[in-house]
Amino acid sequence: MDEINFFPGNLEIQNQNIILRLDLNVPIKNNIIEDDTRISSSLPFINELIEKKAKIIIISHLGRPKGIRDPKLSLIPIYKYLKGVLKTNVYFFKGDFDSETKKKFSYLKEGEVILIENIRYFKEETEDDENFSKKIASLGDIYINDAFSCSHRKQASVHNITKFVKKNFAGPLLKKEITAINLIIKNKKEPVTCIIGESKISTKI
Repeated sequence: MDEINFFPGNLEIQNQNIILRLDLNVPIKNNIIEDDTRISSSLPFINELIEKKAKIIIISHLGRPKGIRDPKLSLIPIYKYLKGVLKTNVYFFKGDFDSETKKKFSYLKEGEVILIENIRYFKEETEDDENFSKKIASLGDIYINDAFSCSHRKQASVHNITKFVKKNFAGPLLKKEITAINLIIKNKKEPVTCIIGESKISTKI
């Protein structure tokens, strides 16, 4: 496994724009979140960044809209959830990434959060488009990937974005998963039993 730079807790991040890639792909029915586990698991780290007065830009996806703005796959319910539990200003960005986007994001203050609408609304995301990655990267000083379930995908907000942000780290949830995997790979005691869940079982195997 390649060397991974985990986010150092002592890093000075006050007034830094942090692009935080999360997996908030939760089941939503009739605009109601049916299981908030993935969101609640991310809250401790989000709150840590808020306390350290970083400016937090959250990127996530929901389902597979394939570049189409399907309202059923909007992150608005997740935005409302975060707005209700985070003790800071939380904003929602549903625009395009153009020459004005960076200026709009510059109004974000220390300790505030902005959630970007479903990143897979943009076909450039799943195409791992370099120009799209560059536009996203221009919004931040630091990139943190804390979306383990997406980390195998060559997509703009996971893969090519790391070429354009100087400081790249893996977050605590990703670290937890990798640590667990290493325990099995490096210190395995036979027999080993693996329980594989979620949907798309063929890709898991």
